[in-house]
Amino acid sequence: MVNNTALNGVDINQLGKTVQAVKDNTALAKCQFRTTTQWISGAHAQTHVQGFYGLGQEYHSRSTPFIIESDEPTALMGTNKGANPVELLLTGLAACITVGLVYNAAARGISLDELKIEISGEIDLQGFMGLSESVRPGFNDISVYCHLKSASPDSDLLDLIEYVKRVSPVHNTISQPTPVEVIFQRL
Repeated sequence: MVNNTALNGVDINQLGKTVQAVKDNTALAKCQFRTTTQWISGAHAQTHVQGFYGLGQEYHSRSTPFIIESDEPTALMGTNKGANPVELLLTGLAACITVGLVYNAAARGISLDELKIEISGEIDLQGFMGLSESVRPGFNDISVYCHLKSASPDSDLLDLIEYVKRVSPVHNTISQPTPVEVIFQRL
């Protein structure tokens, strides 16, 4: 059975219902996402992603957790068992921009034939290694390339990208100061 209300793989009717439900009851907009990371050895760690809270309830629809391996490249003394943390950060940014573009294109009636996001960022290891107080440990810059194939005019696609930049939770978290509290608890 073909879903005639889908655009870009998004059920337009369900999207509209979800947006309307949040408009009608803003308490539904509050979400909490959680991960648990367990150190394995060296730079290798495993992160489990399973439950989350959103739209007014706790969701247990993931019967088994997603497991994300993280490590460092061998050049940085890792064992290459997974992407390193900054690569995972860039992955999160790319994924968030992707879903933002797809959902918002569908909401605007823009058909996407193809979408690819390429991201790069530069870090000076002197900051991470504590070798220089004047060098930032994080990214100095991040470049996001949105490759889109669509019959829509460039002006519509550029407007879509600008809108997604404004509403992307990960883009906002990275580009705006966000308080992060690290709390010690003994095992």
